[in-house]
Amino acid sequence: MRLSVCFLLFTCLTCTQVLGQTPKGEPISKKQAVELALAECQGRTLKITEQSDDYIVRILRDDGRVVDIRVDKKNGTVKKD
Repeated sequence: MRLSVCFLLFTCLTCTQVLGQTPKGEPISKKQAVELALAECQGRTLKITEQSDDYIVRILRDDGRVVDIRVDKKNGTVKKD
């Protein structure tokens, strides 16, 4: 468990650095959106969908609740629904 949490934090930090290096105007990938969403809310990814300007990442939390996280495609801003 601790190893997976450490890996998740490392991945998030790496993802943040990668997002800062993407060319201007290039949207983030689905994989990056999932990593950013998991940094906001730990759990298991159930589904990811695209809307016009956002990815919506559905996460099953450890306590059994399902949460939708919105990730902006252009800048990676994360918002809970």
